[in-house]
Amino acid sequence: MRFLTPLSAVLLMLLVAACSTQRVEIIHIDTVIYPSDEFEDVDEMIANPFFSVSQLPFEAPNFDVIRDEDFLPAFEEAMNQQIQEIEAITNSAAEPTFENTLVAMEESGQLMTRVHRVFFNMTSANTNETIQQIQAEIAPRLAAHSDDIYLNSALFERVDSLYEIRDELDLDDESRQLLTETHRDFVRAGARLSDEEQARMRDINERISSLTTEFQEKLLAMTRERAVVVDDEALLDGLSPDRIAAAREAAEERGHEGNYLLSITNTTRQPILTSLNNRDLRQRVWEASAYRGIGEDDGIDTRPIILELAELRAERSELLGYPNYATYALEPQTAQNPGRVLEMLEGLIPPVIANTEQEAEQIEEMMREDGIENDLRPWDWEYYAEKVRQAKYDIDDDEVRPYFELNRVLEDGVFYTMERLYGITFEERYDLPVYHPDVRVFDVFDEDGEQLGLFYGDFFERDSKRGGAWMNSFVVQSHLLDQKPVVVNVLNISRPAEGEPALISFDNVTTLFHEMGHAVHGLFSDVTYPSLAGTSVPRDFVEFPSTFEEDWAIHPEVLENYAIHHETGEQIPSDLLEKIIAAREFNQGFDTHEYMGATMVDMEWHLLGSDGVPDDVIAHEEAALEKYNLDHEAVPPRYRSTYFAHIFSGGYEANYYAYIWSEILAADAFAYMEERGGLTRENGDHYRQTILSRGGSRDAMDLYLDFRGQEPDVDHLLRRRGLEPAE
Repeated sequence: MRFLTPLSAVLLMLLVAACSTQRVEIIHIDTVIYPSDEFEDVDEMIANPFFSVSQLPFEAPNFDVIRDEDFLPAFEEAMNQQIQEIEAITNSAAEPTFENTLVAMEESGQLMTRVHRVFFNMTSANTNETIQQIQAEIAPRLAAHSDDIYLNSALFERVDSLYEIRDELDLDDESRQLLTETHRDFVRAGARLSDEEQARMRDINERISSLTTEFQEKLLAMTRERAVVVDDEALLDGLSPDRIAAAREAAEERGHEGNYLLSITNTTRQPILTSLNNRDLRQRVWEASAYRGIGEDDGIDTRPIILELAELRAERSELLGYPNYATYALEPQTAQNPGRVLEMLEGLIPPVIANTEQEAEQIEEMMREDGIENDLRPWDWEYYAEKVRQAKYDIDDDEVRPYFELNRVLEDGVFYTMERLYGITFEERYDLPVYHPDVRVFDVFDEDGEQLGLFYGDFFERDSKRGGAWMNSFVVQSHLLDQKPVVVNVLNISRPAEGEPALISFDNVTTLFHEMGHAVHGLFSDVTYPSLAGTSVPRDFVEFPSTFEEDWAIHPEVLENYAIHHETGEQIPSDLLEKIIAAREFNQGFDTHEYMGATMVDMEWHLLGSDGVPDDVIAHEEAALEKYNLDHEAVPPRYRSTYFAHIFSGGYEANYYAYIWSEILAADAFAYMEERGGLTRENGDHYRQTILSRGGSRDAMDLYLDFRGQEPDVDHLLRRRGLEPAE
């Protein structure tokens, strides 16, 4: 069922920068919904759109009729209905069978699925004060609801009895996987704890749920709080006219008439630093980003939340018999334990540091040529790295961006690649309601003309959206429930000025391909049980399909198809194309260094015991970086603790390593495809059949072995990042 996992994953798993790794589905969609005994207002039930199945294609949410005030009563009734359904399973006089227990659990929660999938997309993609208030209220209640199910001793007895005789049940592989993982989820939730321990577990879960919600809300508020207002256009020297116009419009929207507003993205580094010629303004922008969440100038302070979360997570793990949260969190992942993760990461650190130092030398040399004798600082790196890149590869970002217009990248790049690999096509439609005017909707068709599902794209940044990029599902595929997928990709591309084309950076190009990797993972799902569908795979496997798709963005055939000048219609010159591909390896020491820094900060927070949580967040972070020799003054971690959304509100706690772990698989898989002919339907179909269609129906590494025929080779990752393979 995986409907409400430990730590209130109904909340957490729908807030990630990418997809769920726990099974959080509560799915059974009937055309008639009967109110629970507690529900008294029948008129309200009729008026609430969540109380009936959407009649739109594939049960897509009807955003034309969904109101903010519908969410809370829908959640309340959904919890009541879910408990009644669970009680019916638990109190059955019949002996437990796979059908009357596991399948019945899969079919439960018909209302909960509809409301939580819409609501938690809104909390991330288009929130407001009302939604935030509802989230703050409902999060601890959902945690308690989760515990009411997973700590139900009679229900666990039924699951446990079936698990004990699993070899005698004649189950197919997918059904056996469902039973195994459901049983594991109950045990990891505390089903075997004493009554006193379970009571403490409930308290911890509710508090963690409230804290992660609070952290998310503060992050959104910090985006507004830390935006940099510039009162002199001369200070924006280096920005293109369209970017200056966009900054002027952004300032006007915030009430800063005649000024310019530079928004802060979710990472420590800020993309705009590559272009700003004024060093003082670069420093302002960088510090606005890096000093978020520490209460500077009476601003927002997230440090108390971090310390309490670290302690509660450690205590929770200790209750379950684990020495720390990292050991608990990694047990169901492909990595299995922190030792394997640290061994892999520490093996990468020496070549990363060596490359970082080489890059630093080139950057410092460029600074001296520019008359800057100061030490290299974080706000210098991106700016002078861009100058080195231009000198080394003769590439200017302002020269490149006109060839990357959003619509063309999407249609002639991303969609083109999906058709070449998998035979699928996307056709935009304009008749379905959306939750914001920016959102676009596409029918997705297989080669034989059968519709696979719906794809929503929400590409532009706004104040109501959290930073980063991710994929969510409004509906997941399931043969049991006869449902097809409805997925959404959410990005944060800078909005162009009114009437101007959306010219995007190559980083944004790569992100479009990355998120489509998550989308097709959901769209190609071909499993029976919703809990095992699509992206319901381990956290350190879920980023593999998305990272794999990134490399097609620089495939010569693909680039030539979408890299077209938005004004002249001319294809990107071959020499510029070659430079873009060659420049891909540039600055990879910095990129990997800052990622490794954030990863080690994450691990060190979650290797703590409950009695070892420090008092000083910043000191602990600095000690973690120093411990692994990643404390480079000019290369801070990609996320500092105070705004590390992945691990303090996004479900990636002790799992941020998953990106590079998955990248090992992605790099190896892409190299394997290149050996077999590259961008071909044969390759795409094989990958679709062995990986993308299987969801979590089998062990993740077994799926990879089915696809590849052998374990992945880490040297492909080092080559992908331009780092020398280890001896």
